[in-house]
Amino acid sequence: MSVPTLPGVTAETVTTSRLSTRVLFTGLEGGTPVLFLHGNASSATFWEEIMLGLPDGYRGIAPDLRGYGGADPDAKIDAARGMGDWSDDMVALIDHLGLDQVHVAGHSLGGSLVWQMMIDYPARLASVTQVNPGSPFGFGGSKDVAGTPCYPDCAGSGGGIVNPEFAKLMGEGNRGSDNPQASPRVVMNTFYWKPPFVPEREEDLLSSLLSQHVGEQDYPGDMTPSENWPNVAPGVWGPLNAVSPKYRADIQRLFAARPKPPVLWVRGSDDQIVSDQSFFDVGTLGSMGAVPGWPGMDVFPPQPMVTQTRAVLERYAANGGTYQESVIADTGHTPYIEKPDEFNVLFHDHIQP
Repeated sequence: MSVPTLPGVTAETVTTSRLSTRVLFTGLEGGTPVLFLHGNASSATFWEEIMLGLPDGYRGIAPDLRGYGGADPDAKIDAARGMGDWSDDMVALIDHLGLDQVHVAGHSLGGSLVWQMMIDYPARLASVTQVNPGSPFGFGGSKDVAGTPCYPDCAGSGGGIVNPEFAKLMGEGNRGSDNPQASPRVVMNTFYWKPPFVPEREEDLLSSLLSQHVGEQDYPGDMTPSENWPNVAPGVWGPLNAVSPKYRADIQRLFAARPKPPVLWVRGSDDQIVSDQSFFDVGTLGSMGAVPGWPGMDVFPPQPMVTQTRAVLERYAANGGTYQESVIADTGHTPYIEKPDEFNVLFHDHIQP
């Protein structure tokens, strides 16, 4: 699916040693590079306005990640590597472009990827901006500030927890709004931003959402039957399995990494996707009675995603790093689209000397 770009944004197909994909560019070649990483059920399109608003002398670079948009559909995500495929893809892109270091901004799943890059390639990152990132302990299936898995097999996370009707409609390219639980347009306008906000580029952003690769080896990925509630555990393919706590990196590597790029953590005040009571977490849904058989708060509480991130960043700072947490009021999961001017004040101050 071809998604149009704004004036001033150039789309190119870039082939590195690892992946051929669509990459969006703004600014002059040779400018200070800023790498933008999109979230799940979206693409590089989501970052265009922020790329165009970069300060003079900066160059925006936003790839479609493996499994999304204009990326080679034959290049699958090996979920057993966790975020490893994406992390290696991004450094291959940086190398291909001849760059030593980049400022990096990651949103949601893109933020989960940034945690991995901070572990694997910290010297390549001039700064880090995390926008409503997934928890460093993965998405779903964990509890407490240490990210302890609810079950050894990490049941309750991965591709099996996705509403299959949503994935079906996404794969069909459905642009309607007649299914209040699963229509991609309804999900986007309910959870990506805080209602009643609707972005001017609603149709382009919906096209971006629908450009995700769908299938058993793509989104939502495969699953493994489990004896543990809710009876599905992660499989080995696709993005949602890759962000399962089953395949997460050892967080101690983040604390030991050198150097430690400075971190700006920006989040929307009313995010319903990444929060301590996420409506996309089966622990939350079970506690509300929406998923039968919930084993209770002691066994499977809502994942404290924001609290986990804060605890990790506090330890990051205690081990020689720095971070700033900023909350943008009256916004949801994508504050840089909802209030771009407010976001840019924080972002530009962080990336400029």
